[in-house]
Amino acid sequence: MRVAALYDVHAMPHALEAVLAEVKREPVDGIVFGGDVFEGPLPQETLEIIRTVDAQFVRGNCDREPNEWTLSKLHPEAVERACSWPETVEPDGVLYCHATPTSDMPILTEASQQERFDEALEGVDARLIVAGHTHMQFRRGRFVNAGSVGMPYEDNVAAFWASVGDDGHFRRTPFDVERAAAEIRASGWPDAAEFVDENLLTAPSRAEAIAHFESLV
Repeated sequence: MRVAALYDVHAMPHALEAVLAEVKREPVDGIVFGGDVFEGPLPQETLEIIRTVDAQFVRGNCDREPNEWTLSKLHPEAVERACSWPETVEPDGVLYCHATPTSDMPILTEASQQERFDEALEGVDARLIVAGHTHMQFRRGRFVNAGSVGMPYEDNVAAFWASVGDDGHFRRTPFDVERAAAEIRASGWPDAAEFVDENLLTAPSRAEAIAHFESLV
């Protein structure tokens, strides 16, 4: 079984559309959304795409506690549904979670000490654990971070995801950045200008993101 692991879309429909178009061309048996789907510039537009996809969903911290912008753009029923998504799903012996199998908040990066991985995965028998949350692709033993479709910190402006079968394979999909920037600027989202400047017109630094996340631990 091969699964497309799509994490941290963060209401970026342009990136999601590009990834799903690529997924359709591949021998994929299923799709798992790994949480934090709607918090970002265009929640309703993202929801409309999500409704066309047959997929499993994992709840992320932003789905559990949506911000005011998300609440203002989505029908309460959609918000409630996202809040009720399970913390994990486990197709084909692979455990998909948002951050770790027991919580949607812990920070793990490629620079994290091994003890933090050992603690996070204690008692988990799955052959692979796929997560997101920190928006950067990396592998540590059985732990695979799929990256972020909509808000990656990868020194590159694209959509990042993973194809998971016997192993996890990192993928990167380009999308129409100019169109995304224009529509986000016109969205009325309070963070639009900053996001376009720092995430679309400039590629966020992976090294700076790792340093920031590790400083929070």
